[in-house]
Amino acid sequence: MSGAHHLTTLAAGASEHRPLIITLFGLFVVATLIITVWAGRQTRGAADFYAGGRQFTGFQNGLAISGDYMSAASFLGIAGAIALFGYDGFLYSIGFLVAWLVALLLVAEPLRNSGRYTMGDVLAYRMRQRPVRTAAGTSTIVVSIFYLLAQMAGAGVLVSLLLGITSDGGKVAVVALVGVLMIVYVTIGGMKGTTWVQMIKAVLLIAGALLITLLVLVKFNFNISDLLGKAAENSGQGVKFLEPGLKYGKDPTSKLDFLSLGLALVLGTAGLPHILIRFYTVPTAQAARKSVLWAIGIIGGFYLMTIALGFGAAALLDRAEIIKSNKAGNTAAPLLAQAVGGGPDSTGGAILLAVISAVAFATILAVVAGLTLASSSSFAHDLYVNVIRKGEATEKEEMRAARWSTVVIGAVAIGLGALARDLNVAGLVALAFAVAASANLPTILYSLFWKRFTTQGALWSIYGGLISAVGLVLFSPVVSGKPTSMFKDADFFWFPLENPGIISIPLGFLLGWLGTVLSKEKADPRKFAELEVRSLTGTGAH
Repeated sequence: MSGAHHLTTLAAGASEHRPLIITLFGLFVVATLIITVWAGRQTRGAADFYAGGRQFTGFQNGLAISGDYMSAASFLGIAGAIALFGYDGFLYSIGFLVAWLVALLLVAEPLRNSGRYTMGDVLAYRMRQRPVRTAAGTSTIVVSIFYLLAQMAGAGVLVSLLLGITSDGGKVAVVALVGVLMIVYVTIGGMKGTTWVQMIKAVLLIAGALLITLLVLVKFNFNISDLLGKAAENSGQGVKFLEPGLKYGKDPTSKLDFLSLGLALVLGTAGLPHILIRFYTVPTAQAARKSVLWAIGIIGGFYLMTIALGFGAAALLDRAEIIKSNKAGNTAAPLLAQAVGGGPDSTGGAILLAVISAVAFATILAVVAGLTLASSSSFAHDLYVNVIRKGEATEKEEMRAARWSTVVIGAVAIGLGALARDLNVAGLVALAFAVAASANLPTILYSLFWKRFTTQGALWSIYGGLISAVGLVLFSPVVSGKPTSMFKDADFFWFPLENPGIISIPLGFLLGWLGTVLSKEKADPRKFAELEVRSLTGTGAH
């Protein structure tokens, strides 16, 4: 069956059962809005708005972290990458999972002990407040907007496909709808509402992925080697599909690109603002560590299932169909759901397609809400209270600033999301990881573990990492020069790699060291001793 035919049958299958799909979408949105309003009524002060009153248990926070982390890129992007590139696509899963060990071993506990609401709190503890908070706030907002772009692009693709929207105006309207919903979640529910939405979404996503995994395995009598054999045969690549080298490793450039991507994925998680602020929602450092352990278990289970989702799509669908539906493979998981449910014309197929798509939509909304909360809390707490008002703002004014900044960031995300609706979701997320690993991670680690680290070092590290990562991306094939680029017709790329991590991450660390060594001011050893005791023992933590 040709790709065009399959796409029309997908749209036709969706259109026949469109009332069912819209009902499921509607049910999720209504349920989450009710929870948000309920949580909003219990949000009284800044601690509730930013950190959920620090009342969540290790397990609840672990579930919410999983909900925050298993984004549209994880679900749609990785399944698509495996379906198209086999073994090389699976490397995304491994990179995303290994990254948690960095977060667990180096960041979770000390960060929970030494900060209050944002990354800027940790840096400002022993540095000059205003310049450091300005840098931390800028970096948080830039990383969040890169990540928001990916989620918005995913939402546009998915909902347009299901509701049969083909016009550009309609797709922009879908992106706007997601943006408005996320603004409502964050302004009304704050961290409490967002956390509950993420917990529900994590349960739905695991249940949906488990169901499809079981249905795929049933088709192959739970024989994984049969599944992989059929996938290799069906991919048209034969055994090569199960070996390294289809996407990365063809030439020196793609090998370097792979190394760069791996570095960004593994080091980026520990610097992602919306993951970092989750550690503040638990009462103790022990609970922060426990929540990361739960998250590793839940996320690890999910990434194991992406093997069945990706290779299942490769085995049961035609490669041309997947690419025709979406060049980057982002619709492989919904197409697979339809296939294992009984095919395009069956009620079972339509129900499964609707369920998986509603889960993917829930995924996007939950992650988007977490990102928006991270950037609005950084703006209000770091920039507005401590830089603009020099620490003189009341709690009420701070909360008002957080809510207004949510609206502004939401509007920016809607505008950029409308422009980026045709881009590869997994690639965009890898970019956000590279910026987080280049600008945020060096400063957090130096701050927590290096006695001599100074304000100048922090500023060089954040701005240097940020400018080099974003600058290299602008001149990379992601933006111009290739058929898959953002601007297909322009050609101003000279940096050959798609991910800047291999240059910008070491540069972020180097600049932090250089700025400190060349700095005229000396670090205060007492402040470092206080921070060390607090970060390692929790004494005096909020």
